[in-house]
Amino acid sequence: MALNTKHSKNALPVDSPRQIMEFSLSTPHYLNTTTPFSTLIHNQKHHSSFSSSSSSATTSLSFSLKPTPPPLPNSESPTSSSPPSNQIRRPKTLKTTPSPSKPTSKIPSNPFRNLINPTHVPTPPIKSTTNTNYHPFTDKLWLTSKLSPPPPPPPPQKENPEENRKPIKDNAPQKNSDLPKIKFQQEGKIFVGNLPNWVKKNEVFDFFRQFGPIKNVILIKGHDSTERNAGFGFVIYGGSTAAKSAMKAVEFDGVEFHGRVLTVKLDDGRRLKEKTEERTRWIEGNDGVEYRSNWHKERDSSRKELRKIMDTEPENWQAVVGFFERIKKPSRGEYGLMVKYYARRGDMHRARETFESMRARGIEPTSHLYTSLIHAYAVGRDMEEALSCVRKMKEEGIEMSLVTYSIMVGGFAKVGNAEAADHWFKEAKERHTALNSIIYGNIIYAYCQTCNMNRAEALVRDMEEAGIDAPIDIYHTMMDGYTMIGNEDKCLVVFERLKECGFTPSVISYGCLINLYIKIGKVSKALEISKLMESAGIKHNVKTYSMLINGFLKLKDWANAFAVVEDLVKDGLKPDVVLYNNIITAFCGMGNMNRAVRTVKEMQRERHRPTSRTFMPIIHGFARAGEMRRALEIFDMMRMSGCIPTVHTFNALVLGLVEKRQMEKAVEILDEMTLAGISPDEHTYTTIMHGYASLGDTGKAFEYFTKLRNEGLELDVYTYEALLKACCKAGRMQSALAVTKEMSAQKIPRNTFVYNILIDGYSLFKLFSMHQYTSN
Repeated sequence: MALNTKHSKNALPVDSPRQIMEFSLSTPHYLNTTTPFSTLIHNQKHHSSFSSSSSSATTSLSFSLKPTPPPLPNSESPTSSSPPSNQIRRPKTLKTTPSPSKPTSKIPSNPFRNLINPTHVPTPPIKSTTNTNYHPFTDKLWLTSKLSPPPPPPPPQKENPEENRKPIKDNAPQKNSDLPKIKFQQEGKIFVGNLPNWVKKNEVFDFFRQFGPIKNVILIKGHDSTERNAGFGFVIYGGSTAAKSAMKAVEFDGVEFHGRVLTVKLDDGRRLKEKTEERTRWIEGNDGVEYRSNWHKERDSSRKELRKIMDTEPENWQAVVGFFERIKKPSRGEYGLMVKYYARRGDMHRARETFESMRARGIEPTSHLYTSLIHAYAVGRDMEEALSCVRKMKEEGIEMSLVTYSIMVGGFAKVGNAEAADHWFKEAKERHTALNSIIYGNIIYAYCQTCNMNRAEALVRDMEEAGIDAPIDIYHTMMDGYTMIGNEDKCLVVFERLKECGFTPSVISYGCLINLYIKIGKVSKALEISKLMESAGIKHNVKTYSMLINGFLKLKDWANAFAVVEDLVKDGLKPDVVLYNNIITAFCGMGNMNRAVRTVKEMQRERHRPTSRTFMPIIHGFARAGEMRRALEIFDMMRMSGCIPTVHTFNALVLGLVEKRQMEKAVEILDEMTLAGISPDEHTYTTIMHGYASLGDTGKAFEYFTKLRNEGLELDVYTYEALLKACCKAGRMQSALAVTKEMSAQKIPRNTFVYNILIDGYSLFKLFSMHQYTSN
């Protein structure tokens, strides 16, 4: 990036994992607790997926630092032996409630899942010859094992008779059936899911050939197109090492393959068993299949075509709506697809209209349809209507699913109501025994947005103790939360922890760090992160460019701000509304007001709708230059563009007039605000107080201070600065002392500007006194 400023040569202050551990051990916060290191770390937006699948199936690694269970020597005997005494365990102090014993999975956990990416390969630890259950991340990450000794080994668990009977039940002989003679579970056969639809057999063969000789690769073809697979298949290993090769392949569950995170597990024979049972029932004449009419087949075809249009042309709403209207007799399935489509677009009114149209046809809604309608209101940030839908849902006796609760938690998180989000999270915890990472990510996001990081850290710890793996989005949410409170150290710790857990940092990960340094005023550090990201082969997006431009705007470095804009254009990116607003602010800062107005028109030609933030710097620039006629013209232009004036827009107009010392016109703006139905806020009154303070009009300054306090607005240090400035300008130092006493009574700390104002006031007071003494 060609920038004019001189960048710092210091390296990025991101410590190594070893330094991060030493830092955490030397901090009193960590020495005084036995909680895991995961309390520092965290999603959603706010995620938009509403899958209610169990969290145990997620492929992302956990924040948790607890060791993974070791591989069993005999995969056919899950409870063959108890763990050795030197195995590192979670300290007893963290176990708040006893959990029921779970059968040990016969598939060994892979500590290096998601670590095949060559951009981040962890250093393998020294193997121990005495501990067979040694976990490579145990000594590196599980810090509480160093702070407190591990507990004694538990007694060997008793065999659960139900578990022993379960496989017998599956393979038990059945009456009048030849199923027991068939071995459904084939040795050396694995199931591979989440495959790309376009992948070929030879590519799957080459990928899994590294674990042993392959006998056959079976890709299940799609129903609509035989040229594409259905997204899953089977790999069958051959030879004497078939079972061992299959076990090695299962360890790569969760690795990335052509942009997809694979699901790899041993084949349980369920598919073959179902097909055999279905064939047997068909022979006996008890298949129970309903042979539908041509009308049913045509309706199924229409539903598939509608879903295909929604997936391939989601932005072409005319095509979607037109096809739906051509369906003669839509069923619940088609209505559900349309409500879900409108929900994704945030069009809550059309979603409601479709929902009511379905009910008018006599089709009763299901939990899925109600959830889609609630999702539409949540995306539209109308949580009152979402609550109304929930009440109606409960009145009709329809149970809320985990997806419904996740949407409610996420909706309240987006509107900043963490208390309501926590209420629905607790209700979901009571109604559903198993939660997933999506609902945890939403509630963590809610507390991060309200800067309550202690509660967010506690939720991360609860999620880990429940055995739920944290996706990378939760890391980003926690980093964003630490950015909002300006905690650089913890944000860097989360970034390092993200890499240690096997995730490859993305443009969002680096963007969180860039945003952190821009907000705390370290633009040079943000540039270092930018170069580090580029060296990792990750390109900037519009948001990261906007962050860098915003950093230079804060420094009033217009040249480098426009240099970043040039780099953005060279990369072939198109500016969005945020970037256009930053460009307009830069032109206004340079005093090139005409170019700023032309940028607004260019923005409209590119079909970007301006916001009130777009016009604020232009209005303020014309008002500050004394061109009130032009400022009011832009104000009218904003209204004609469909932007409703806000209190911030009026404040920009007031600030420009105050800077030109046109206090009468600034006060007239207050009347305009009242006519527009907008009440002045504390910034409006404080700006007017500063204007009268500059003129030394103490009476007017105290008059608006009284209005501000009578209207119940917040009093801050800037308000008292205006009073002190007015008192010192008029030479009324006794009144200034009274103001400082009032600040102490209101527990408002004094900053450097307060002391500077008092020093200047006393200096002027002494000079005035000396002048009077010499004149007498």
